Amino acid sequence: MSAPATDPALHTGPNAVRLALWLAVATIAWNVVEGVIAMGFGVAEESLALFGFGVDSFVEVGAAVIVLWRLRGENGRGELLSRDREKVGTGIVGGLLLLLGVGVTIGAVAQLVTGSHPSSTLPGLVISGVSIALMVFLWRAKDRVARQLDSRTLLADAACSRSCLQLSVVLLAGSLLYWAVPALWWADAVASLGLAFLIGREGWGAIQAARKPEFDGCCGGSCHS
Repeated sequence: MSAPATDPALHTGPNAVRLALWLAVATIAWNVVEGVIAMGFGVAEESLALFGFGVDSFVEVGAAVIVLWRLRGENGRGELLSRDREKVGTGIVGGLLLLLGVGVTIGAVAQLVTGSHPSSTLPGLVISGVSIALMVFLWRAKDRVARQLDSRTLLADAACSRSCLQLSVVLLAGSLLYWAVPALWWADAVASLGLAFLIGREGWGAIQAARKPEFDGCCGGSCHS
């Protein structure tokens, strides 16, 4: 006899849910600090790239807030995850990824058009270096817990953290290039355009998945590959 269906909910584990909640809180705390500092130095150093990096941090905050909403009431129970919340959460985080891709594109184009570059590379080097160290941990932990919970919303949030990590790498590389060869001030903007396309495509994919009638809240093969 086949096992009873669990629709419309997903089975979870309480420890994984609590970990997902703590990761979301850590993401909010770090990105608020990172965003404020990066925007402040962006203004002080007249660096459009650094200021834009700070603004992007708040997109990551938005995605983490959606995860908190998504898991509200699950902590301590850990037996079921609502597919209705999964559908809404996946669509919103996908929209935030799409917004991030658009924002990165606008910032990169503005940097190329205005010829904007920092008066000093030190803030960009420090901020991006610290961000890379932290975001590697957050991304990998979020990706792992998303697979444990088989949650498309959490997987999209992990993708948002990965995008933040990639933007940190671009900022670090751009700062190093400008420090070594000032004539290459445009390199990070060009790299950002390619990255923006990938981020936007991932966001659009999440939105499309959430809109499908057969959406079941799981991340399918991508969670088990």
